[in-house]
Amino acid sequence: MSIGYTNVIVIMADDLGYGDLSYYGNRYLKTPNIDRLAAEGVALTQHYSASPISAPARAAFLTGRDSHRTGALSVESNRGLDRFSLRERTIADVFRAAGYATGMVGKWHNGLFDRRYHPNQRGFSEFVGFLNGGMDYYDWILDVNGQPRHSDGRYLTDVLSEEALAFIERHQSEPFFLYLAYNAPHSPLQAPEPDIEYFRVLGRFNEAVCRLYAMIRRMDMGIGRILALLDRLGLADQTLILFTSDNGPWLGQQRLPNGRVFSMQRYNGPFRGMKQDVLEGGIRVPAVVRWPAGLPAGQEVTELVHFCDWLPTLLAAAGITDRPAFPLDGTDVLPTLRGASTSTPATVPRFWQFNRYEPIPYCNAAVRYGPWKLYWPRIPEAMAKLPIDNVWYHGMFHVPHFETAVDRAPVLREVPPPSEPELYHLEEDPAEHENQAAQHPDVVASLRQAYDAWFRAVTRERRRLPDVWPRIE
Repeated sequence: MSIGYTNVIVIMADDLGYGDLSYYGNRYLKTPNIDRLAAEGVALTQHYSASPISAPARAAFLTGRDSHRTGALSVESNRGLDRFSLRERTIADVFRAAGYATGMVGKWHNGLFDRRYHPNQRGFSEFVGFLNGGMDYYDWILDVNGQPRHSDGRYLTDVLSEEALAFIERHQSEPFFLYLAYNAPHSPLQAPEPDIEYFRVLGRFNEAVCRLYAMIRRMDMGIGRILALLDRLGLADQTLILFTSDNGPWLGQQRLPNGRVFSMQRYNGPFRGMKQDVLEGGIRVPAVVRWPAGLPAGQEVTELVHFCDWLPTLLAAAGITDRPAFPLDGTDVLPTLRGASTSTPATVPRFWQFNRYEPIPYCNAAVRYGPWKLYWPRIPEAMAKLPIDNVWYHGMFHVPHFETAVDRAPVLREVPPPSEPELYHLEEDPAEHENQAAQHPDVVASLRQAYDAWFRAVTRERRRLPDVWPRIE
């Protein structure tokens, strides 16, 4: 039955890696409902987040623009570095203006302390979730359209799934846009005991990985409930569902609620790197799209698709011609999803720049153009030698510190200076093991020039923003 419009549901996992789904090759973690989306839709194999960390990636997804243009540089809510400028229109703003019911459930992480940046002020008529970067899965407090709701002891992933189901039920007779941003599998590593035991008995994983896989399994169950509801309501054919993750997985040490520390090393496809790194493992993330009325089933897209592409693509799928006023960094890839070949990877460079301060200054940057990727590891030598009364982001601009010199001085001394940028041919070497910078100095020079021009441009734009702090000096 045709309903005359297209509903859109975006499901975003948190810190879920390329190898954390059975469709993408995990042999032990079964995700049948996400696999069903792939079987009945389109799966992407070169899909990139806009950042290796949460807030900038989400800002780029919501605006279709590089987060360095809009102000969302990092995850530090207390400095406002997680929020994007009020001058930006979000995808929810556009859907709402087109007559859609707009709802968000789950993790926001794009503005915490200033109510002007609340989801209800950024296009979402309904919000049930949390504003910061994480939440306890049992002892939670949710924001319900600005009012607190305290935990009733239920598991948070289940609560978010149920809120999504309720939103769909309420708006089943009108067009709707739902952004379901699960907290899973972000820490703390908590899950119902039977789900954890399911992986313990396999005898293959440590306690931390068992817990994380249990969290993903529980999320997949919730997605299955959403698919069943759409089937029951007769909305499945006319509802586009996009499933993805904000960034790659955390593969370092993880402390459990009981205080024990475990390694999070696990399968992440063929890729090197993890969350906080712009190697492929930190930014290449799963994406599957199902839309029975508009996309073929069982297809795989190998062309490059970027987070910034989703705003124009989802609006095009809904037949909405309205667009935000500022130029987008993404393009409509609907023809690509439908099987048309595209030259986008060869003609549009993509840039990444990771900025973080806690007070450790992490920095790595990359530019992808065609098959080539130029990668800067960690921080430049100049940063390690800076006076400790400033913290610099990739040596480009600084943020006044809030810690004492004693807090940060040892950290800065421990960070080794990186080598020169590394060059990888991703079609031949997706694992980024063979640095070809010495063999192709012309490619290195060209990509470095492109990156420098991009960073100057986005920095100039950010400097003009009236409502973003800290200021760039």
